[in-house]
Amino acid sequence: MAAVITEDNVYSEAEVNGAPPADGDDQVQLRGPEGNIQGQVEEFLGPHPDYDEEEEERKYYRRKRLGVVKNVVGASCGGMIVYSVYMGLLQMQLILHYDETYREVKYGTLGLEDIDNKMLMGINVTPIVGLLYTPVLIRFLGTKWMMFLASGIYALFVSTNYWERYYTLVPSAVAIGVVIVPLWASLGNYITRMAQQYYEYVNYKDEHVQEQKKPPKGAFHPYIIIFQSVFYIVFHLSFVFAEFPMVLFLNYYLNDYKHTLFKVTQCGASGKGVIENLNKTVLHSLPRSLLLIEVESVLMGAAFLAMLIFLVLCGAAYRPTEEIDLRSIGWGNIFQLPFKHLRDYRLRLLCPFFVYSGFEMLFAVQGLILSFGVCSVGMEKLWLLVMVYGLSSSICSGLALTMLRLPRQIILLVGAFVHFVLIITLMCWSPQPREPSYLPYLLVLSALWGLGTALNKTGLSTLLGMLYEDKERLDFVYTIYHWWQAIAIFIVYLWSALPMRVKILIAFLLSILACLCYVQMERRLAKKIPFRLPRIPRPRHKVKGYRYLEEENSDESDTDLSDVDDDEKDEDERGLVEEDRNTDDDSQGSPGPERSRVRDRRRKHDNAAYEQAGEREDYVQHMRD
Repeated sequence: MAAVITEDNVYSEAEVNGAPPADGDDQVQLRGPEGNIQGQVEEFLGPHPDYDEEEEERKYYRRKRLGVVKNVVGASCGGMIVYSVYMGLLQMQLILHYDETYREVKYGTLGLEDIDNKMLMGINVTPIVGLLYTPVLIRFLGTKWMMFLASGIYALFVSTNYWERYYTLVPSAVAIGVVIVPLWASLGNYITRMAQQYYEYVNYKDEHVQEQKKPPKGAFHPYIIIFQSVFYIVFHLSFVFAEFPMVLFLNYYLNDYKHTLFKVTQCGASGKGVIENLNKTVLHSLPRSLLLIEVESVLMGAAFLAMLIFLVLCGAAYRPTEEIDLRSIGWGNIFQLPFKHLRDYRLRLLCPFFVYSGFEMLFAVQGLILSFGVCSVGMEKLWLLVMVYGLSSSICSGLALTMLRLPRQIILLVGAFVHFVLIITLMCWSPQPREPSYLPYLLVLSALWGLGTALNKTGLSTLLGMLYEDKERLDFVYTIYHWWQAIAIFIVYLWSALPMRVKILIAFLLSILACLCYVQMERRLAKKIPFRLPRIPRPRHKVKGYRYLEEENSDESDTDLSDVDDDEKDEDERGLVEEDRNTDDDSQGSPGPERSRVRDRRRKHDNAAYEQAGEREDYVQHMRD
């Protein structure tokens, strides 16, 4: 034993002196640094010699950025497929049901015309109450699952066409009217949220991102512009794909323009309704039922594909704790928030533009394409007019990227100016019916109207994301936007029988009003006029054991908490009252440093109270046991 100790001492002394051990015995060699157990454990648990922490962090955030791009492309493709199926099926269904021979031979006394009228009423009238239930649905389901549910409702509408009856078509149409506003509010909020996340993943090394502080003013703007442009570039292709059933199937059964427009005497500005005196028999032969089932099956498969895209490709818009925060807010507060947002003068002054945005797209279809286009060149050219309009809208949506260099006012005002010129042109032009020679002019008008639509839609969605970039959630803002569009849909549904010049005059006045209100809003923002922005109530968690992952002083005693409790409450109340009185000076609706400090103090205090309550209950339970 002494020998061993001596050898160990000799080895240790030699090791300290930097020389090899005096004895070359194998047993002693195994007790060196290579054979030391503690050294082996440290080597095993220590960092890998080839591990580069900075490189791994860079790869991690690159994967996160690719995930955000995947979410944006998935949401864009999902929305495009849903509306391609919906518009394509609805167009084919209305044309078939309009034909008198088809109704009598296929369904006899079923009354398809009355069913179609009630179906259109369900689609156009139901969304006007969307402001009442949209925030509640999004609160209950979340952004991603709201998009998934809405796509399922559209798939349900497709499935009802296998058995066309009153009790199948009308309820499914009402269901579509119910989910129109929630779907678009969720899509707009989802794209904007992805832009915010992408910024965080690009600038993950910045201090304000790591500490989850307020980003610099305008930091999200480039990403919002790019993502909204990508979304509308993809979405407007739905007008193109919606015409595939018409091109590949229904066009072979349509009569030519000489037959369908035989009794039509007036078109364009001099007409009334959509197409007055259109022939009741637009089909020269009836399509086979088996062929109709095949077409509907293809559309049904596309609808299921859209559902899978939303489910698989689209990730969550918010972290689980953020979704829990929203669900912890009372139903009454959620219901009131859209109305409280209307106290903001920015939204109030944009409301005419919201109405015009919904109106101009429906006028492009009902007014320009049908009353001017189909009335002159026949129904067999309907697909071409719609495709040109959709392609123009898709391509020109990329022009919104100029907002990266130009002022944001240019996009909206240029789009409105294009429509303004076209409206004056249409007011003075009444093409003759049964004149295919007008087709080139109609295609140019459709392309130009698509240009205005692209600038309008992309500009408005981008503008809302830029104005409310500091908001934690934009569900309520986009709900107001698309609810006003639903009001426009309802107005267009009511006026379908009015003379065309009256419709054009309303469009003319509405475009002027929208531009004037928008310019007034920008002037107020330039003057730094403060606006009122409602504060989302802080969630009150009732579930025992819920914790926020924040820094807190675990050594703080009950006495320390009770000493500062009254002072913190008084200061918090003063801060919150001041916040409700006005907003910050940068006219961006940000919470401000004072509110952030108040909110942090209150959150830390509540977290400490949760911890202490849990510890007391555990202690009492332990004593009982």
